[in-house]
Amino acid sequence: MSSQATLFTNGRIFLSGVNPGENAGLTRPPTFADCMLIRDDKIEYVGSSSNKIITAALASNSVTTHDLQGKTILPGFVDGHLHLMLLGQALNKLDLVRCKNLEEIRSTIRSYAAANPDMPRILCRGYMHIQLPTGATAADLDDLDELNRPILIDSKDLHSTWCNTAGIIELGAEKWANVPGGIIERDSNGKLTGVFSEAANITYVWPYLASVASMEERTAAIRSAITAYHEAGYTGMIDMAMDEGAWEAIQALIATDGSIPIRLACYWLVRPLPTEAETLAQVDRAIELASQHNDSTTPDCRIVGIKVICDGIIDACTAGLSQPYEHNSHFEVPLWTHTQLEPVVKRASSAGLQIALHAIGDATIKMVVDILSAHASPEKRPRVEHIELASAEDAVRLGQHRITASIQPVHADPAILKAWPKLLGQHRCGRAFAYREFADHGAPLALGSDAPTAPHAPLGNVYVATTRKSYREPELETAVNPHFALGLCESVAAGTEGAAYSCFDDHRIGSLKRGHKADFVVVDMEWEKENLTQSKIIETWYDGNKVFSA
Repeated sequence: MSSQATLFTNGRIFLSGVNPGENAGLTRPPTFADCMLIRDDKIEYVGSSSNKIITAALASNSVTTHDLQGKTILPGFVDGHLHLMLLGQALNKLDLVRCKNLEEIRSTIRSYAAANPDMPRILCRGYMHIQLPTGATAADLDDLDELNRPILIDSKDLHSTWCNTAGIIELGAEKWANVPGGIIERDSNGKLTGVFSEAANITYVWPYLASVASMEERTAAIRSAITAYHEAGYTGMIDMAMDEGAWEAIQALIATDGSIPIRLACYWLVRPLPTEAETLAQVDRAIELASQHNDSTTPDCRIVGIKVICDGIIDACTAGLSQPYEHNSHFEVPLWTHTQLEPVVKRASSAGLQIALHAIGDATIKMVVDILSAHASPEKRPRVEHIELASAEDAVRLGQHRITASIQPVHADPAILKAWPKLLGQHRCGRAFAYREFADHGAPLALGSDAPTAPHAPLGNVYVATTRKSYREPELETAVNPHFALGLCESVAAGTEGAAYSCFDDHRIGSLKRGHKADFVVVDMEWEKENLTQSKIIETWYDGNKVFSA
């Protein structure tokens, strides 16, 4: 009892009581303690301030008292799905998400280019397909910069890159071969349009952008992302597309700083390559790295599994559906077939890796649940990412096989779903984001943001999960399938303990318990879902140290 301790009093310390896979329902009331004692990097006590432990600690004169003044302490949030390097880089890109149409995009880029003549290229983010009803082309961007620099724009969902002619030339895209699951758009004359999607984006554009960023720029991007996440109330991250470039930068940062001040679990990205042997070599690389960086050797920076992007997205009409798209009667070619995916899952699962499969459309969701239920035991905590248009049958199967539903409520924001009725038909929109069914049938829930594709504020995410209303545009009255809403307690639990559970870290983080790491956030908030947008992060504590203060 000789080391310095901090006692948090006069507030509400959240005790969720919602175990992963437990159906807490919409109305589970919260449970709060009135004080918490931390010592060094651990929680020593959570409970009543009248307990003899507190009395003894105060008598020892080694305790600093922190008056919460009625504020709430929540466990440090763990983002269940994000892209760390891309987030850090995106913080320095021109954000186009507020633009409503092509003209606004063009005007915004033109002004930015003129104001930044020293940049070697113009990097932007956040365009949406709904902004460009006739499609995107390089010609739309070619006259915006007097210096004729490459202009490259990430789509909001990160599944596509749109660039000008100078960008096509810099990328060397004319020499690119088609890749399985990739889309290299060409016009009727075979000329590149400047849009590269799905596996083509991942295979060619992402590595190129990583290669032109210096190690200093990459490590600075990671630092920026971590700082932004501390400000938002996060103490943990789950990266869902780790690759060699990002991993190299993380290791360089650790070598320089000694550690990174956030708990990072990573899923290694596996791309569809021309041969099974080439594809499985990526799994073997993940196995190799996991043997070196795991919960025993480097618990705060681990390779925990593999990630496979099994389909695209609804807005780009690349998600795998069981019925054709409404507006064009097309079925899209799947990014992965059952035959391609099964050996990947079997190889990774047999080596003890976790499996994370991106699946948005109902046909792809069915395929991945089939494969996970056959080859990934519940004890390995398999997971499906996004699950935006699941059938009722597959909602049940998630719980039956204890497959984690890794969901991003910010993608259910009505402000960004305006194209869905046209693309899917109103009848299928009624199955969108069926979170309530996942919870009711016993699937463990993990909340994530998918940053930088969406806002990463954790309580904004919880707001959409519980109200099904817009966090981006709070004035909107629309609620998306409100019968699929989650309760407030279970949503906060899913963004803390649920996300920690999803990557086998719930034994030490995600909840406020004796012996757990002192990772938590102080919030000025009302425990009312409709008022979550007014909440404010006051402090973030990581490993017993305050890393952010408002």
